[in-house]
Amino acid sequence: MSRRDRTAGEVLVRRLFAEHGAALLAYATRLSGDRARAEEIVRATLLRAWSQGAALSEDRGAVRAHLLPIVRTVAAEHGVQAVPPGPMEMLVAVGTLPPEQREVLNQLYFQGRDVKEAAASLGLPAETVKSRSYEALRRLREALRAAEPTGVT
Repeated sequence: MSRRDRTAGEVLVRRLFAEHGAALLAYATRLSGDRARAEEIVRATLLRAWSQGAALSEDRGAVRAHLLPIVRTVAAEHGVQAVPPGPMEMLVAVGTLPPEQREVLNQLYFQGRDVKEAAASLGLPAETVKSRSYEALRRLREALRAAEPTGVT
């Protein structure tokens, strides 16, 4: 590796830490229950992210969405037991849904509306609300399953 490549890598890792380090550390601490262990997890996460640099060229939200599953995988590799998906995983997963599916979930789960009320509010047939809800929940399960690390001890 050339000196220029090492310098560019250092700049990328420093930028990632400056922009996302606090969120990554908070998440790793929540997963591990130990600040020192969390710091090691974040360090390993940033090194892994640097080796996958092409995936980190998107906007800030997309980068964080890419980094959080890496934290979870690295934590598992460090012997951290798997935990149910938390708010960050759920936000990342919901962010992957098409807008029309997110809006249906918003109506049904956050606004507390039933299918008829959501349909009326959205100007859609009730069957469309049901099918979008079904598809959105299926996609959420897949996204959360994909973010689940393997090899957890």
